[in-house]
Amino acid sequence: METYWQRDLVINNREVRYDGIFNFDEVMRTLKSALREKGYEWKEKRTEETVMEEGRKSFLEARPFKVKTDYITLMMKIKINLINTGEIVQELPGRKRRMQQGEISLVFDAWFLSDYEHRWGMKPVVMFIKGLINKFLYPLPLEEGIRGELVADTTYVAGQIRKLFHSYGPEKTLQMSEEEIRKKVDEEIRRKSRSQK
Repeated sequence: METYWQRDLVINNREVRYDGIFNFDEVMRTLKSALREKGYEWKEKRTEETVMEEGRKSFLEARPFKVKTDYITLMMKIKINLINTGEIVQELPGRKRRMQQGEISLVFDAWFLSDYEHRWGMKPVVMFIKGLINKFLYPLPLEEGIRGELVADTTYVAGQIRKLFHSYGPEKTLQMSEEEIRKKVDEEIRRKSRSQK
């Protein structure tokens, strides 16, 4: 991503958390599949891993993105934390499967990236004034629809992860339902737009 993008944070720190037995490869397959369904390209930013006496601690940050127009890109920032995880072997009928046990959390941020400078191809003062009008007075309908798409995409991806965690054991799932996430995001967007008027 270029440095001249204007970045607007649409969703901030939506967390999906699970504590128990899970399969990390399955989590990553579900995450990448859900992102692919919504048209995002996977981009990994960094990976860290620390092995301690009480278990392994891992961190992965990904920045999947979807290009909507030459001037608008949607980006999610997904931080995956594995805390005190260890491997176990789960006995299934006729086979054994390696699983992880511990805590895993996925934190979602959603960013709306726009390139007003190249979009309008104009002088900085005019670009600044048009940017203020678009952000505070009259948002362009195209951009408002795309922001809604970003919220829906992020909610869908978080919901797919939530479903997977629920399949491992609903009593250990520690996150909000997809409908609760949608309501909370809608409330935040309404509050933000009221405060900007």
